[in-house]
Amino acid sequence: MNLEVQGKAFRPRYAISLRLVLVLIFLVVGMLPVLIQGQVMAGTYRQNLIESRMQEVQNQCWILSNKMTRAGYLTMEPRDALLDNEMAVKAGMFNGRIVVVNRNFRIISDTFSLSVGKINVSEEVIRCFNGENSSKYNSEKHYSAMAIPIYSNSQEKEIAGVMIATASTEDLLDRITDVAEKGMFLHLMIFSVLALLVFFLAALVMKPFRGLQRMLDRAAEGNLDEDISSRAYKETRQISDSINMTLKKLKAVDQSREEFVSNVSHELKTPITSIRVLADSLMGMEDAPTELYREFMSDISYEIERESKIIDDLLTLVRMDKTSGGSLNIAQVNINGLMELILKRLRPIAGKRNVELTFESIREVTADVDEMKLSLALSNLMENAIKYNMEGGWVRVTLDADHKFFYVKVADSGIGIPEEFQEHVFERFYRVDKARSRETGGTGLGLSITKKIVLMHQGAIKLQSKEGEGSTFTVRIPLTYIS
Repeated sequence: MNLEVQGKAFRPRYAISLRLVLVLIFLVVGMLPVLIQGQVMAGTYRQNLIESRMQEVQNQCWILSNKMTRAGYLTMEPRDALLDNEMAVKAGMFNGRIVVVNRNFRIISDTFSLSVGKINVSEEVIRCFNGENSSKYNSEKHYSAMAIPIYSNSQEKEIAGVMIATASTEDLLDRITDVAEKGMFLHLMIFSVLALLVFFLAALVMKPFRGLQRMLDRAAEGNLDEDISSRAYKETRQISDSINMTLKKLKAVDQSREEFVSNVSHELKTPITSIRVLADSLMGMEDAPTELYREFMSDISYEIERESKIIDDLLTLVRMDKTSGGSLNIAQVNINGLMELILKRLRPIAGKRNVELTFESIREVTADVDEMKLSLALSNLMENAIKYNMEGGWVRVTLDADHKFFYVKVADSGIGIPEEFQEHVFERFYRVDKARSRETGGTGLGLSITKKIVLMHQGAIKLQSKEGEGSTFTVRIPLTYIS
């Protein structure tokens, strides 16, 4: 058997290496947490820098606001040059701008000297006059803005003005970019080390599979006797066991074929040998009596009929093996009527052996079956029950069904089958009692044909037997055939 050719027939044209899949999985599993952690840390670092900058600007603005409150900056004329200078310095520190609005919403100071004297009635200014401090960050333009109240230098401490401060975060983004570049370099180093480790681990994981492949290659070359064993992993152990079981079955099939050919040769040769002996005996006799001629010719006719039956049974098996159930002519059949017809044909045979043949129908059964093939299978079972029975024995046939299957039980009071032989009775040419089988005209193929037909109908057949007490064959077949 050329396993290599069979293997190539089912091998996909383009196959992905398991090692490559493992490498990719390990790399993804290894790098994904690192990349996610890097992104989270970069985002957290960026957010912390911005919040720290906004807090620092807010603190400096509060300090400046307190100084303006103590100095009465909003009402003094001219403005305190030191405070103006300090305000400009602080705005320059944050690369931003500071604008002071008085109670009349008029801008009285601007570090950019662009809006002095103009009116600012923005939402932030109004909310700040109402006692609500506000701060926000514009992520698109990369700046923060906040409104800080300036209180009057009186006992009431009323809000006399608002300081609007904006601070750029461009310098922070440059710092974040530098950190990100260093992070990318670190990720590249981690990826390189991880890639080397992954290739090593993938090779280590695949080592048992490569050993298993080498053993399979030797088996494909015809070395079926070598035990294929890889116990490194549970999966390789299961694969090894499955392959060994398959090889065992393949060897059993090869052995079965060899035995089948040997049995066919023997079974076909035996009647021919008998015919030749009888014919040679007749030719060697001079003036043999007519009765002797008739007796010998009757024996020759019997052997020819036996040879014909063997050939017919062989052809039946070959056709069923070849079609694997594809030639079933499925139709709705009344099983009760079919059983009555089979029993009607077999009653004369039972009568000759003084065997009581009874039929019990529990209920009416209609099923999807091939009437001709099923009739052959059931006839074989009932005929065997009659032939291998004792003089004056009995054969009871029972038909029953449930919502899914129908059951045919053939029980007899015959010679029974020893337990050690029961698992072989469905094998081709197998006979428990070879001498008696030939006396009754058996070919050793009837039960093989029966089992094949039952399996073609997606059914099952079971044997219960005890030596000297008879046998019971039970057939179970679905009521509805599903192709």
